[in-house]
Amino acid sequence: MSASVFLRFPAPLTRRCVVPWGLRLRETPALLSPGTAVTPAQMASRKDRPALLSLDESELEEQFVKGHGPGGQATNKTSNCVVLKHIPSGLVVKCHQTRSVDQNRKLARKILQEKVDVFYNGANSLVYRDKREAEKKKQERKKRAKETLEKKKRLKELWESSKNVQGERSADSD
Repeated sequence: MSASVFLRFPAPLTRRCVVPWGLRLRETPALLSPGTAVTPAQMASRKDRPALLSLDESELEEQFVKGHGPGGQATNKTSNCVVLKHIPSGLVVKCHQTRSVDQNRKLARKILQEKVDVFYNGANSLVYRDKREAEKKKQERKKRAKETLEKKKRLKELWESSKNVQGERSADSD
């Protein structure tokens, strides 16, 4: 007997792979490069922007100090607060957002990476660009809300004036 006889699955657990008529097994879709599979949602979520500057581990000085803040003994007695210093720029980041040292190390590196980007690139850094974009969006939302409020006020005034005109006409007809 063959091994396939013993490995029979019920029909709902099996999957069929249906290949479109024009697509052969050797052909790949034109949008995908060989060896990668990117969905349209992933492509839409990516922005065309350069990545942050990478940090060289030899340029970093890392310390672990005792935590602070709420959490009591669990945070105040353990050394899970990460102090990260970028030696060339002299920037220091202190991160104690979670109880985990590994997560704090990752977060501290990310924060330091953003600060180093601001330090070297100034107003052209990604952080400032994102802030400017967010500020523009906020101003646009404020402007739209103000316009909507003005429209509602005008509509209410028109409605009240039309109600007054109708009331005068009915009083005149009596």
